[in-house]
Amino acid sequence: MPFWSKKNQNEVEVPDPEEGRGPSSAYLQADPGHVKSAAEKRYLYKLDVCLLLFCCISQIIKYIDQQNINFAYTAGMQQDLNLYGNELNLFTTYFNVGYCIFIIPSQIMITWFRPALYLSSLELIWGVLTFCYAATHNASQVYAIRALVGIAESSAYPGAITLLMSWYTPTELAKRVGFYSASQAMGGLMASALQSAIYKTLNGAHGIAGWRWGFIINGIMTVVVAVAGLFFIPDYPDRPNRWAFWLTKDDCAMATERLTRWRRKSPKKVNLQTAKKVALNPMTYHLAVLYIGFLLSGYGSNYFNLFLKSLKGPDGKAVWSTAMLSAVPIGGYAINIALSFGLSYISDVFQTRWLILLGLAIVGFPPLVILCVWNVPVGALYYAYFMLYVLQTASPLVWAWMSDMLPRDPEQRSMIIGVCIAFYYATNAWANPLIYPASEAPHYKRGWFAVLALLIFSTLTIISLRIYDVKVARPRNYQMALEAEEAQREALEAHAAQMVAEADGEDAKNGTSAVVVSRLSAEEDRSH
Repeated sequence: MPFWSKKNQNEVEVPDPEEGRGPSSAYLQADPGHVKSAAEKRYLYKLDVCLLLFCCISQIIKYIDQQNINFAYTAGMQQDLNLYGNELNLFTTYFNVGYCIFIIPSQIMITWFRPALYLSSLELIWGVLTFCYAATHNASQVYAIRALVGIAESSAYPGAITLLMSWYTPTELAKRVGFYSASQAMGGLMASALQSAIYKTLNGAHGIAGWRWGFIINGIMTVVVAVAGLFFIPDYPDRPNRWAFWLTKDDCAMATERLTRWRRKSPKKVNLQTAKKVALNPMTYHLAVLYIGFLLSGYGSNYFNLFLKSLKGPDGKAVWSTAMLSAVPIGGYAINIALSFGLSYISDVFQTRWLILLGLAIVGFPPLVILCVWNVPVGALYYAYFMLYVLQTASPLVWAWMSDMLPRDPEQRSMIIGVCIAFYYATNAWANPLIYPASEAPHYKRGWFAVLALLIFSTLTIISLRIYDVKVARPRNYQMALEAEEAQREALEAHAAQMVAEADGEDAKNGTSAVVVSRLSAEEDRSH
């Protein structure tokens, strides 16, 4: 059956590694005909409600925390702290530096420590640091806090992706990662409304400015979620969190059975050997290009409001009011949320990642060409900006594809996620001001051509990685699956032989030989 054919998710075709047919290499189940039982469906529901939903809430809070600095700046922080230079840009720079430096070490440490304790502790730290913003009196204090918050928050997104890969099977993963990624856009939708409500309600209360109250409320929310993480994050299937009240022994047994059925391993501690494998793996650089390429190609959506602000009516007045400058891009966030989940769901149903990524790239060409030309009807520019949000829905598919190609190496998966995100932040630090200089807004003459070239390169990378998947990853994983099956069979046979030997020894003590019993049984059968 071809990879584009729709089929039941529980009926998975084992691919032929020689011909490169069939679905992605992860679909090498020990039991391809497995159908989920009622118990497994109940377990999966608990996993969605407790693990996935917690990760989404944590991501929403994280994104609100990231956005509150921008709102505070426009709500009085600029005047109170005398910020009239490039301080706002430097706030982002300091955050990115901390985030970029610590993300790879964080992905190593999550394999060394219990995720429930590690991730919750870091979230608690950035929650306390969020409180500290409210007490700042100059830019230097904010710079220090931003760098520390970047360090603490670097664990959240990649750590959650690592956890989801450890608990969900390949036919379940992409849609969950898509739903999780969509929660960032949900945070974007909620941030402005929440900050506005806090400012209107509490500005001046107890002699505290509204923007300071925003940090206080955000800090409280973050601390509450951090404490909840101790009880909702399940750690790993073979090393479950004993504080996770919702996770029973039967659930742990189910999780282990699912890992075995999909021939997947639970993470071990990352070491230098893992780092060497990641550095020498061509997959690392392919995935980094895809992750960076799609995100930067759609990054111009962040400047949609500057385009809206530049529009003038026939009378020379602004087309959009100040309030609407924030309201119109909400449609883009809605597109992002719908497609992040929708495309990921389709990729799980049809068991393909690369084809949907290729489709996303093709869909992204027309809007970028329009932005390069620029002198087009204004309706075309609206279309182009809204379509940029579509390009930013690729990351769940990138992570799911990586998980498919590395089903038995969770340590590499963890590190590659960190490497890709670190490369993105390192690239964005210098590329963003170069591609989108404020002096050219909203028509970035060099920028639109640069991201169009980047998208073309990303498209070629998709094709190259697809070839690598079919010619290298799939045969390798297929062979590893056969070897694992053979090793398991030999272990079972050895265990059975040991049990027989022990039974024979016990029989010998009782004066009865198992061989004699067997012969008597055979003679009795012949007599009948």
